[in-house]
Amino acid sequence: MAETTKKGKCFLVGAGPGDLGLVTLRAKECIEQAEVIVYDYLCNPEMLRWAQESAELIFAGKKAGAHTLTQDEINALLLEKTREGKQVVRLKGGDPFVFGRGGEEAEALAAAKVPFIVVPGITSAIAGPAYAGIPVTHRGQNSHVIFFTGHEDPEKSASSIDFAALAKLGGTQVMLMGVERIEAITREMRANGMREDLPVALIRWATTGRQETLVGNLSNIAQRVTEQEFTAPAVAVFGDVVAMRQELNWFEDRPLSGKRIVVTRTRAQAGVLSEQLRTLGADVIELPTIRIEPPSDLRAFAELVQDAHGYDWIIFTSPNGVTAFFDLFYKLYDDAREIGPARIAAIGPATAQRVREFRLHVDLQPEEFVAESIVREFRKEGGVENLRILLARAEQARDLLPKELTALGAIVDEGFAYRTVPETRDDFGARRRLLEEGADLITFTSSSTVENFLALGLPWPINMKVASIGPITSKTARERGLEIAVEARRHDIPGLVEAIRKFFGNKAVE
Repeated sequence: MAETTKKGKCFLVGAGPGDLGLVTLRAKECIEQAEVIVYDYLCNPEMLRWAQESAELIFAGKKAGAHTLTQDEINALLLEKTREGKQVVRLKGGDPFVFGRGGEEAEALAAAKVPFIVVPGITSAIAGPAYAGIPVTHRGQNSHVIFFTGHEDPEKSASSIDFAALAKLGGTQVMLMGVERIEAITREMRANGMREDLPVALIRWATTGRQETLVGNLSNIAQRVTEQEFTAPAVAVFGDVVAMRQELNWFEDRPLSGKRIVVTRTRAQAGVLSEQLRTLGADVIELPTIRIEPPSDLRAFAELVQDAHGYDWIIFTSPNGVTAFFDLFYKLYDDAREIGPARIAAIGPATAQRVREFRLHVDLQPEEFVAESIVREFRKEGGVENLRILLARAEQARDLLPKELTALGAIVDEGFAYRTVPETRDDFGARRRLLEEGADLITFTSSSTVENFLALGLPWPINMKVASIGPITSKTARERGLEIAVEARRHDIPGLVEAIRKFFGNKAVE
C-alpha cells in the first residue's frame, strides 16, 4: 500500500528587522503556505496578514524579561507540530542565526531527525544602522565590522565578550540586545582602552515608523539612555562611522517621521492608506473598525446584476460596490458584453479606477466625490426622466441619491451590493498599542469608520486629533462630538494623505 501519511517540515524563517519591505520573497512565500506559524515579539505582526485564514498562529513571546514560552517549550512545540505532518514556520525577528537562537532550534530539529529549512533574513545589525544613516563600513573610516550580543546566556559564569580584543580591533562594532546593560558594557569598553569620545548610536525599533536614534559617546551614552528612558529593542553602533549620520540621515527626516497615525479602514483596504503614510515616515497603527460582508439578501442583488443589461445607467458609489457587482456578474456571465448598453457612472477616482480594472469605460465621473455631485451632472446631461438606473451600493447608505434621482423622474432600483459590519477582531494587538502608546492622529474614511470606532469604547488618547476624508464623514464625526483637525479637500486617499502631510508641517515631498 502506498504511503499516505503527510510529511511535515519546519522552516526557520528570518522576518527581517521590522520594515515589511525588507522581508524576503522566500519568507513571504513560506508564510503564505504555512499551516502553523510560531512567531516572536520582534516580528512585525502585519506580515501575519499574508497567512492563510486556516493557519494556526502561535505567539512565542521571547521579549526580554517576559517569555510566553521558554526555549525548551518552543523547541518541543516545533517538533510536535512538524511531526503532525504540518508545514510549520518559525518566524524570528531579523535573521534566525544572528543572535536569534535559531541555531538551538535547528539543533533540536536535527537531533529528532525532523526535516527543516533555514530562510535567512535581513538582520537589524546592518539594517538598523543603515536606516539611521550610519554605514557600518566605509573605505575612509574602517576596514571591518564586528557583531556581538550584550545579552548573553544568564547561566554562563563569566562573559565571553573579550573587551580587550574589541578595543584592539577597533573598526565598527555593532551590539544587539544590550540596552539594559549599556552602562556595564561601556564601562568595560573604557576600562579596556577604548577612547572616551568614541561615537555611539542606539537605534530603537529600527526600520519601523517607531524608529528613534540616540547619539552620544562612550563616556555619556549610558547616562543619556537613562535620561531619555531609552528602552529595548535597540541596536548599538560603536565607531567613527556614527558621525556620518549628520550627513546621511535619510529615514528619520521625512515629513511624517515621529508621527503615530491610526488607520481605521477595513483590513482589505487599509494597505493603500497605510503604505502612503509609511512612505512619508509615519508610524501606522492599523485598527480596522469595519469589515465588508455580503449583503443581507444576496439573491435579490444577484437578480439585479443578472438584469444589468436592461438599465440605462449603473451607478457605483464605492470601489467595494464595483467589486461586489462584478464578482457576481462574472459568475453569471463569461462575457463583459452581457452588460449591454448600460452606461456607467462612478463617484470618486478610486471607484472609477476599480471599474476600469474590469476593462469597462466610465461614462460619467463628477469632479466632486459626493452623491450630490452626480445628480448635478445628470441635470447638465439633460436629465434622467424615464431612464432606468441601477444604484449599486452599501446597505444603510444615505438615501439622498435615490430620492434625488427619483424626483428627477428616473426609475431607480437600489442594489445592495455589500454591508459594513463592526470589526470585532484584534489579532495583531492594535488596540493594545493605541492604549499603551497613544497616537497623534486618527483617520476616518467613512461615516461607518467613525461610528464603529467610537462603539469600541476605547479611551481617547491624549492629544489625538481627527483627520476626515470629506464633508460627509466630518459631519458624522461632529455629530458624535469629535472636532475635525484635518479634512481632505480632494475626497480620496491621496487627498487625505496630502492634507495630513500639510497639517504636520508642509515639508516638501521628493
